Amino acid sequence: MKSCIFCAIVEGKQETSVVYEDGRVIAFMDIFPINPGHTLVIPREHYANLQELPADLGGEIFKVAMRVEKAIRRSDIRPAGTNFLLADGPAAGQEVFHVHLHVIPRLVADGSGFRFGRANRSRPNRQELDELATKINARM
Repeated sequence: MKSCIFCAIVEGKQETSVVYEDGRVIAFMDIFPINPGHTLVIPREHYANLQELPADLGGEIFKVAMRVEKAIRRSDIRPAGTNFLLADGPAAGQEVFHVHLHVIPRLVADGSGFRFGRANRSRPNRQELDELATKINARM
């Protein structure tokens, strides 16, 4: 895809700081990091969203992300925790439409995090949860 910044990185047309790469996956530093060590893990081939991404490649991306996370924990960054974030679609906050998994080192009181709105404060009853689980399961 010609206008994809991540494809340009894969093709060597865009400067980046590579953490890891192999024939299918590349991991590099985020240029707008939440904290030091914030890394993006992407497939080399362009997939705009999770629906397009082959499951085995999704597994490879996650395996690489886990290796990156372990390396970050062993580094001088010494995070207190880690978030893995994959935004799929505009409503989820996806801005670059090339699948990418964020590995975000978390520091105590760094000011970032997941925050849920008021709509997420109600608790559905078990029957509602069971019905929804059954509907989702029927589509698997």
